[in-house]
Amino acid sequence: MVKWRAEALAKAAGRRLATFAGKTRPEVAFHLEPIQVLRTASRCQTPAMIQPVLQDDAFLADVASARADAASGRLFVWWLGQSGFLLCHEGECLLFDPYLSDALTRKYAGTDKPHVRMTARVTDPTRLDFVRVVTSSHTHTDHFDPETLGAIFAAAADTKLVLPAANVGVATQRLGAAAGARLVPLADGERATVGAYGFEAVPAAHEERSPEFAGFVVSVGPFRIYHSGDTVLFPGLEERLRPLAVDLAILPINGRAPERRVAGNLNGVEAARLAYAIGARWVVPCHYEMFEFNTAPPAPFAAECARIGQHCAVLRAGERWVLPV
Repeated sequence: MVKWRAEALAKAAGRRLATFAGKTRPEVAFHLEPIQVLRTASRCQTPAMIQPVLQDDAFLADVASARADAASGRLFVWWLGQSGFLLCHEGECLLFDPYLSDALTRKYAGTDKPHVRMTARVTDPTRLDFVRVVTSSHTHTDHFDPETLGAIFAAAADTKLVLPAANVGVATQRLGAAAGARLVPLADGERATVGAYGFEAVPAAHEERSPEFAGFVVSVGPFRIYHSGDTVLFPGLEERLRPLAVDLAILPINGRAPERRVAGNLNGVEAARLAYAIGARWVVPCHYEMFEFNTAPPAPFAAECARIGQHCAVLRAGERWVLPV
């Protein structure tokens, strides 16, 4: 119903619909914000911070409305910026890798690697007391932010944190020994259930594979979601994920650039192709438009999805999206 939005992004990138590896899908559907092309093109001229579609009270009211719609059985998704996503199904909510502070901007202010924020914060984490479970795919601050996690833990006594087993020591060091009871550590291939959500840890390679990096495949109701964390492609990744029948893949698109002096990720084209290769019904990009030095436009991602016939949704921060059934 909003396919024209994706076509605008694809046209901006100078790409056309085509087949990929001899395969096609019967219909290509997209959800993309209508002003994305203009916003991306004019960023160098207009440094004003990107404002979320919904923020603070308006955002929380939207979430409350979705949670009240438990009988519909739908999966509601909001992008909170960077790799942070809020998911709600039948009133129960999960939070992937939230970064809802300015910890990194403060840390690197006045250095040769400033983390200038591009998108305003969607909400104060102290107001997320309804979140049942949070993930941290690795210990980089934009995926494990003590300020964000500490605020959520203070607001919600029973919230759990799913994380790679190798990171338990760092977690208790940053959050305090008392937080140990909240931790749900998973090594590669291990599974756990928190409330309505089932988790399976899968490997990730943030430039290199390590037990400290993980993705999570989450099952809730009839849906299966893959949040990759930070990763690049590596041998065996597609084969590991393809049998899991993922409905929604959430993948980074900021790519790799030596001048950034940080570990890299998938770029937009790679993310689109990975989603297609594992048979994901839908893919949503992330890990961009948070810091000026480490971002990438979503247009190449959208164009490649259009070219190969991959369903995609490019969200704006604070925007509600419903995973099609």
